[in-house]
This record gives sequence, C-alpha cells and structure tokens, in this order.
Amino acid sequence: MLFAAAVLAAALPGFAVAQDAARGRELAATAHCTNCHGADGRSQMEGIPSLAGQQPGFITLQMILFREGIRQVPAMQAFAQNMPDKDIEDLAAWFASLPPGPPDDRNARDPALFAAGQALIGPRNCASCHLPSLAGREQIPRITGQREDFLLHTMKEYRDGQRVGADTVMNSAVFGLTDADLAALAHYLSHRD
Repeated sequence: MLFAAAVLAAALPGFAVAQDAARGRELAATAHCTNCHGADGRSQMEGIPSLAGQQPGFITLQMILFREGIRQVPAMQAFAQNMPDKDIEDLAAWFASLPPGPPDDRNARDPALFAAGQALIGPRNCASCHLPSLAGREQIPRITGQREDFLLHTMKEYRDGQRVGADTVMNSAVFGLTDADLAALAHYLSHRD
C-alpha cells in the first residue's frame, strides 16, 4: 500500500486538470464538509483539521488515500468512496482558495511551550518540506495556524507508526520525540503567525 501512495504522490504535481473552486464550494455544501471543517474552512471541532488555505495537492492526495482505503479514517473513507477525481480536485481548489485563519486561539499562547517548540523546528528540518513559512507546497501540508489538538494527534500517529503518508519522511521526522516534545511542537505551530 505504501508503494501505491508513493505512486499517487509522484503523479500529483503533474495533474493538469483545471480545478473549479466554485464547483468545489457547491460540492462541499452538498457533501456537508463544512459541518466538520467549518463554513470558512476553519474547523471548530476537536481533532478535525482546518482546510482553509491548505495546499490543493495535499488535499487531493489525502482524499485519494481515503478513497482507496490506504488511509484509515472511517468518516472520510465513507465520504470519499467512489468520488471522481474531478470532484476531489474541485473540493481541494475551493479549500485552497479560502484564506487561512489566524493562529489557533483556542488556548492562550504559552511563551515557554512556544519557545520549546520553536527550538525543535530547526533540528527536525521541518522547513525543508513545509518551507520556512510552514505554509507547505504541492502535496506537503500547511501546518502553521492549524488546530493544536489535531497537530498533536497527527504527530503522535506518525511517531507511533499508526499513520501512513505518501512516504515515511514524517515518521522519521518525529521519531524519538517525547509526548512533551510533540506538545511543544504542536503549540508552536498552531500559534505561529
């Protein structure tokens, strides 16, 4: 299955189908994406990622992983099942067109925790894939301003080998980090301007 994910990821940068963000907005409303991911693409639900301003290639890849049963999230698998590529690409275009939200403000910024997370970014080479702005690119996600609880959960899944991606880079990036380290990283990323 990891091979299939790698093939999908390799194919994504070259997809040339024009995405229709307006149609994606209609699809999101019909499919009730906004019930969980927020009307403006900014999730208000614990454990659910914000998609506003997310990279369209990343959303497309994740939806294909859900649809093909490679990534196991039952609610998303049911939603993506039999979804045509064009619908996936249009949904991705709509979410990508939304302005990303401000830093996560569900809890106050803790200066010590923020600094601890910031100190981990460089040694973990986060900017090499997610870019120095941490806004992501192509099939690499935007991680700045994301929900703190979602980031923490996701990094724990990568560290513990419970989440697959297009490759194993994230698994190795968080390998050996403690829960406290991951909490600091999640706090920093979610509160970063």
